[in-house]
Amino acid sequence: MTVAVQRHELASFLRSRRERITPEQVGLPQGGRRRTPGLRREEVAQLAGVGVTWYTWLEQGRDINASEQVLEAISRTLRLDPYEHTHLFTLAGAPEPAIQSECRVITPAMQTMLTQLEPLPVAVRNARCDLLTYNRSYNWLMGDVDAIPFEERNTLLQCLTNPDWRRRLPDWEINLPRVIAGFRAAMAEHLTEPAWKCLVKRLREESPFFQQVWDQHDVSSERILTKRFLHPEVGMLRFNFAYLYLGRRSEIVMTTYTPADEDTAGKLPMFS
Repeated sequence: MTVAVQRHELASFLRSRRERITPEQVGLPQGGRRRTPGLRREEVAQLAGVGVTWYTWLEQGRDINASEQVLEAISRTLRLDPYEHTHLFTLAGAPEPAIQSECRVITPAMQTMLTQLEPLPVAVRNARCDLLTYNRSYNWLMGDVDAIPFEERNTLLQCLTNPDWRRRLPDWEINLPRVIAGFRAAMAEHLTEPAWKCLVKRLREESPFFQQVWDQHDVSSERILTKRFLHPEVGMLRFNFAYLYLGRRSEIVMTTYTPADEDTAGKLPMFS
């Protein structure tokens, strides 16, 4: 990637993330009608503690350098998840940060909600199917997600390449084409982002099933509402899904798994 293209991608990336954050999400008043969605440039600059002119130049793709400290501040302000955080550093030409296991998108209030919903399994993902956080019930349902390295916690990747996950999903060959179609639809807004392209490349190389479905070019925004799981200890489980988007225009979604029958409800673990 040339420097000019990289700076253009950085500008587009920053604008797209700024437009997805509402004033309310960062504690600012709505302030009447807004001509553009999301935060204004001056609001991002103020919250990040940088000059308005400097941030404007950065978002315009001008030839300026950003320190790691400034990039960290911008990342916090825009509430980037760990994958977006790394992408920001890459586009800015800064040393790649260490993969973070704590996601700034997930607030303490959200984490409390995940705990309070136990024993219902709950997971939070981004549009790329990266698993950002989950509760103990989800960890039990899918078989020790904690043991999977953070950077590998992508639900599409695990469903396609992890034999244990496939054993727990008896209908995976039926449901995964719909998931892949939704992933392709979501990627329309991220076509130039390396993290998305690298994931597709890896999935095509490691999963003939993915390659076959991907080459069909199907797209869909339809969500799967009921799914079966085969747990090695308690047998078949059936859950209804509910989806909660964490903010307007957000790509972060919280999925709750509600028992679809009394038999499933009686098999859920009870945590002290």
